[in-house]
Formats: sequence, C-alpha cells, structure tokens
Amino acid sequence: MAAQHDVTQSWRLGALELAAAYAAGTLAPLAVVKALGARIARLNPTLNALITINPAAREDAAAATARWAEGTPLSPLDGVPLTVKDHLNVEGLATTWGNRALAGRIAEEDELAVARCRAAGLVILGKTNVPEFTLEGYTDNALFGVTRNPWNPALTPGGSSGGAVAAVAAGLCPLALGTDGGGSIRRPASHTGLVGLKPSIGAVARAGSLPQVMLDFEVVGPLARTAADAEALYRVIAGPDRRDQGSLWARPAAKVGPLRILYVPRFGEQPLDPEIAESVERAVAVLEGLGHRVIRGALPFGLASVDRFWPMMGAAAVAAIFAALPQAEPVAAERFRALAAQGRQLPAADYLGGWEGIRRFRERVSRAFEAVDIIITPSAAALPWPATEPYPPEIAGQAVGPRGHAIYTGWVNACGHPAINLPAPPSAGGLPIGFQLVGAFGQDAQLLQLAADYERANGRGWRWPALAEQTTTG
Repeated sequence: MAAQHDVTQSWRLGALELAAAYAAGTLAPLAVVKALGARIARLNPTLNALITINPAAREDAAAATARWAEGTPLSPLDGVPLTVKDHLNVEGLATTWGNRALAGRIAEEDELAVARCRAAGLVILGKTNVPEFTLEGYTDNALFGVTRNPWNPALTPGGSSGGAVAAVAAGLCPLALGTDGGGSIRRPASHTGLVGLKPSIGAVARAGSLPQVMLDFEVVGPLARTAADAEALYRVIAGPDRRDQGSLWARPAAKVGPLRILYVPRFGEQPLDPEIAESVERAVAVLEGLGHRVIRGALPFGLASVDRFWPMMGAAAVAAIFAALPQAEPVAAERFRALAAQGRQLPAADYLGGWEGIRRFRERVSRAFEAVDIIITPSAAALPWPATEPYPPEIAGQAVGPRGHAIYTGWVNACGHPAINLPAPPSAGGLPIGFQLVGAFGQDAQLLQLAADYERANGRGWRWPALAEQTTTG
C-alpha cells in the first residue's frame, strides 16, 4: 500500500498531483478541502483573494471522496479544488462584479465553464476578487477592498483576475477560472509567476454569463502553477455548445516540428521595464535551445484600429452594464459613471466603424500567421506596483497613462487568437516576470504543448512566495 501523504502539506501539490494521490488512495478530497479551508482562513486576510466561500465545498468534496473510494470518479480531476473569478456565475453564490449594489445578487445558474467543472467533479472553494466590472488592471473595489500579491503584499497581483492568481500563487487552491478581455488572465499571471491561458475565441463556449460587454474579446481560461495543470483544466472547460454558435468551428491540427517564432522585444518607443526586457530575452533563449527558429522584429501589422476602438468599446461597455443592471450605477465609482455618460453619447456610426476596423485587423493578423507560427512579447511592460494604485504612473523613467503597463495583451483579444503567459526569470528583487506566446487562431493545443516543452527545458520549477511558506501546518 502506498504511503499516506501529509494532508497538512497538500497545498503544495498541483491539480494532477492531487488527482494521482486520490487515485492511489494516499489523499482524499474531503481532507484536502478541510486543510485548504484552514489555510484560507490563515492567509486570505492578508491577501483578500477569496471574497466568497462556497458553503457546499465540503459536501461536494465528501461526494468526490466516496466516488474515488468506489472507483467511479467523474473525471481525472474529480475532487480537485478550484476557485472561480467573481465575473463568472456560480449557482447559489453571489456574482457581485465588484459592485456594492450587486452584493446580494445570487446566481441562478452556472456559467457554462463552471457547469463543466462541476460535471467533472471539481470542488468549487469560492469566488475570487475583481476590480469593479473587471475593467481595470489592478484589483480593488468599494465592496471587498484591495487584493494583494503573495510575492509582496504591498504590491498588486494585477487584474482583473487578481484574486484568482493570488489564490493559486499562495497555495490556497491549485486551479482557478479567470476571464481575459484585454489581458486579464495573462498580465496577472505574469505578476505572480503562473501559467495563464487566453483561449481562442470560441474554444471555450459561453452560456449563462454576465452581459458580455467586451464583445467576443472576452474569454474564459485556466490559471495554474504548471502548464500540465493548465492544460488539464482547459480540457475540462473547452469545447463547443449550441448556445454559442461562435464555438462551433473545427479545430486545426497542430503543427509538428520546429516552429517559426517571431520575437517582438518591445512595441516601438513604448517604455518597458529593463528587467522585464532582459528576463524575456533569457526565456526566448530557452525556446531557441529547443530547436525552434526565432527571428527578432516588429509586429507585422499595425495596432491603430485596435487603439481607436478600445476606448469606444470601454465607454459603450459601461453604458451597457448600467442599462442591464441599473441598480449598479448609483453606487459605482465616479470614473465609471463618467465613462457611461460618454458611452451613451457615442455615435452608432463611430462604434460600428470601429468594429469594422477590428474585422479588418483580424484579417491582417490571420495573414501574418501564414509566415510565422508563434509571436512572443512580454506580457506586461511593468513589474507589480503598489496594490492600491490603479496603474504605475511611470515605467523605465517615462510617464505613462492607465494602459501603459498593458500594451502587449489587448491586441490578442481583438484578433481572437490564443495566448499563454509563462514565467520568465524573476527580477533582481525576486518578483515574477512573464512573457506571452501568441499562436495562430485555433492553435490552443499547440501553445499548451510549447508551454510544457519550455517548462521542462527551463528546469526551474515552481517556487513559492515567502508568504506561502510562513507556516507549514494546515
């Protein structure tokens, strides 16, 4: 008989490691969920990662324990704990979207990705914090307050999936569901050392969701500490559904053999933290060492159409939120009320013209991927900044605006291609740094395979923040 695992150390295990222990009978889901509950109670007050605890988690874990004992697990991830971003509906739990007026709004059904996780037996521990309406690159709101980075609680984990990444990086859970409408999975993953996948548009079907005010730019994706765990969760949530006609497309076969990689070190004269630049160079060298053909250059398409449409979409998005949920407007932050006023005055011709620009942009990006298989850029232009500040006002000695740190990610949402954040070597001060791989449309599996290859070649493995190691009991 295999030796029993120490359940008080089960927080160190990834999703697939937990599943293997369940299969071997050396750990049970209920014991793991109890241990994580104690850990959440101890560390979450510092991080503010989880804002709602699922009261049914232990009951669900007990059912998973019984299935493993009977040899009838629902899936390979049956009983593995998961958190869900407070932007996705979980039946029976509040979906607040970071707004005080929505605090008592209980979801009547699961978002489709959540339902697929339930059907696979994953145990939902609770909901994770977001910025109001998930429209900012840090995580704070008037309802629950600020979320902090496990690597340095004085700093932000980014946003809008800030609570999700803080929970996984601190060992409060091995997996999280996030959403990405402009980089909201990839940038927070880069600030906390995680693997975070933004799937292709339609790869993860949407149904039962909040108003999708970011159009099809916004997708649901996995966050994990390893590429293998991210892929395992992706396999659970991915796939078409008739309620989402955009999901009903054929997946192309992944290319085998050495890949043609375009490495774009920076965007023109836009400021980039020099530690990030140096770190990403070292990560790209690992991929070169795997035999892939890497060339360095600029993006083979312009971003002007994306830059024009982005502020229009943001203003229209907030106006649409308040139209659908009018109770949210009176208590929303002033900047969102002002943005909604702009959205209501936006001429329809301008908005539709901007959308036409995005359609043509997608055509240009698709053509560019005839010559390359992968594009690599940094995931963020800045290291994590103070947790209560919405954005860093300066990068590499240059003043920047609210999106200065976020310039590398939004174009991928606009074109709809898949992208994944992977950890690069950390900063001199030990802060995580990430870079993104962008693939051809539909090549999500290829990105996950390349991520796994990079992880093996890199050889560093996951390292824990000091906060996570403060205690080893419970």
